[in-house]
Amino acid sequence: MSTVPPFCRVVLIVLDGAGIGAMPDAPDWGDAGSDTFGHILASRTVQLPNLQRYGLGNIRPLRDLPPLDNPAGSYGRCALRSNGKDTTTGHWEIAGIILQQAFPTYPNGFPASVIDRFVRETDVPGILGNIPASGTEIIKDLGEEHVKTRKPIVYTSADSVFQIAAHEEVIPLDRLYEICEIARGILEGEHRVGRVIARPFLGRTGEFYRTENRHDYAVPPPRENLLAALSDEGLDVVCVGKIASIYDSVGVTKDLTAKNNEQSIDQTIKALHDDSRGLIFSNLVDFDMLYGHRRDTEGYARALEHFDRRLPEIEAAMRDDDLMIITSDHGNDPTFPGTDHTREYSPLLIYSRTANPGLNLGTRESLSDIGQTVAENFGIQLTAGASFLKPLIKS
Repeated sequence: MSTVPPFCRVVLIVLDGAGIGAMPDAPDWGDAGSDTFGHILASRTVQLPNLQRYGLGNIRPLRDLPPLDNPAGSYGRCALRSNGKDTTTGHWEIAGIILQQAFPTYPNGFPASVIDRFVRETDVPGILGNIPASGTEIIKDLGEEHVKTRKPIVYTSADSVFQIAAHEEVIPLDRLYEICEIARGILEGEHRVGRVIARPFLGRTGEFYRTENRHDYAVPPPRENLLAALSDEGLDVVCVGKIASIYDSVGVTKDLTAKNNEQSIDQTIKALHDDSRGLIFSNLVDFDMLYGHRRDTEGYARALEHFDRRLPEIEAAMRDDDLMIITSDHGNDPTFPGTDHTREYSPLLIYSRTANPGLNLGTRESLSDIGQTVAENFGIQLTAGASFLKPLIKS
């Protein structure tokens, strides 16, 4: 590119499911009163000094996290404009894709036409389940029958997902992944779910447990998105954790495997130490997968504290001309009834040693403002979003 960008790299960290208060339309989604950050911090004193230093307490009142007069970062919150509240919807909007129509969900299970075709084309002896369920509960309930019959367990959730659970010693991983790829091909048109997910597990009756060999098969996003735009300009798009799978690897130049928060933080630091120019895009999945969906408020609090303790390591690995953006893709309030995501604002925290600190970026109309900001930094224009880059740049 002909011009030098204000920031050579942007590290974008998504705290999966870490919303910061119900959006005005939350009642339409059954989510009135949801507040992931607010309710977790109300449960006990949660030690988040580094997030506070960036301006978390300046976004809105939070228990035991007062605002700072001079935060080191800039702060705000982003609305979700798209029709949805799931992982794919939130991440796609960050990259500049606004969904007018939500991905289909299946509160009563998948129709017989889908299941019959799935059984026929995958050549399995039938399926178990076909209900919305918790992944840990359904293998507890159906794991023994699965081992006896060799029938895969098919289930969904409040998200647009077709999940296939199988014991790794009954259906080997390669075969499970093959089955998922076939399912991805089947689930098109009116049944075009956001993700097909392989959910392998191990253990024996009463002691089944999910392994970290999960694999997601996402709907390919439109080519007009942040990741593709950056890679088309010869920039690095380094993805950590499940980011590459969410975008079906479109525009991804490097995929760093990470199965949990600890690994995602380690890989983010590793990526920062590498010689790159462009975007480092990380997802911390445990907030959503382990604590939000399982309604584990204390576990969520501990995970936030762990991330906060490791923030100085990420900051130390950043170069002076790096910019860090911390946000989320949706809410997942562990104190809220049910196990679904919640329709909430996403926090927005910005930090760089060479950016203007202490800016109140307000309530952004869309998560796509993040993607547009990253795009503008590298001299690119997306079709959605309003950039907040200019006030960050020191004159």
